[in-house]
Amino acid sequence: MELEKKSGCCSPKKQKSTVTQSSGLNVVKSCKGSSDKNSIYVPGGEFLMGTDDPEGYKNDGEGPVRKVKVDPFYIDACTVTNSQFDEFVSDTGYKTEAEIYSWSFVFHSLVSYETRTKVTQFVQQTPWWLVVDGANWRHPEGPDSTFEDRLDHPVVHVSWNDAIAYCNWAGKRLPTEAEWEFAARGGLEQKKYAWGDELLPNGQYYANIWQGQFPNENRRLDGYKGTAPARSFPPNKYGLYNVSGNVWEWCSDWFSPTYHIYDTKENPKGIPNGTSKVIRGGSYLCHESYCNRYRVASRSSSTPDSSTGHMGFRCAKDA
Repeated sequence: MELEKKSGCCSPKKQKSTVTQSSGLNVVKSCKGSSDKNSIYVPGGEFLMGTDDPEGYKNDGEGPVRKVKVDPFYIDACTVTNSQFDEFVSDTGYKTEAEIYSWSFVFHSLVSYETRTKVTQFVQQTPWWLVVDGANWRHPEGPDSTFEDRLDHPVVHVSWNDAIAYCNWAGKRLPTEAEWEFAARGGLEQKKYAWGDELLPNGQYYANIWQGQFPNENRRLDGYKGTAPARSFPPNKYGLYNVSGNVWEWCSDWFSPTYHIYDTKENPKGIPNGTSKVIRGGSYLCHESYCNRYRVASRSSSTPDSSTGHMGFRCAKDA
């Protein structure tokens, strides 16, 4: 059976925010943590943002292609890892929103049999997303799992608010959506993927995405069932790893499917307020038959307090 492609299904979200959105911790440490030495200087300039590719999702606002200019900036080569997030938590005592809520969304095939027997809720439209009590960044698939065997993997089950808190501690920020796409393209103009137009150059996988029949059979031809280490697969031409697949990445902008048509074309930052934040890059669950959002122009969104087992972030800072 071939699934119908969806335009808003890639990440489950809480229906209504139950916490006040925070700007993060008030503790700001200049260039704290090992991620800083991984920061890459991006020269900025003009580029063609978005796509008119018929494979894209028009309702997501991927198009039209427009010329956008961004100033120089720094962005981390990798998403923030479990090891780096553990350093942040150890230093501050921070509790993520998944820990405060006492649950998070986990993909069905990743939980143990014991955990699955205790699940009583799932997302009706996408039943492969389970509401797992005790799932958080320390326990990615529920209470009987641990992050300690995945220290170099991207931290997951972090909300936008959690990401902002980490950035404030590290003396950094989240990239704007325009910065993210500029960096993810790596200087290539209007290519479908971060490495070019072929999904499998010379038969080689360049991203951690789904292979097989979604959502029940993952053949793991790229080597991974869930997350991969943050420095997996060849980097793009700017030196960024895993900007396609692996985990969705939070951006600073509020999401709108149309505002970018009218927004400034120089350092755009999106609408001034909204209900959901932009996420970019796709994840290990993206598959061409259902959600091919590992394309470099793809975009989606989630509410600032939502967390899942396939959502992370990377940091940026001003040049």
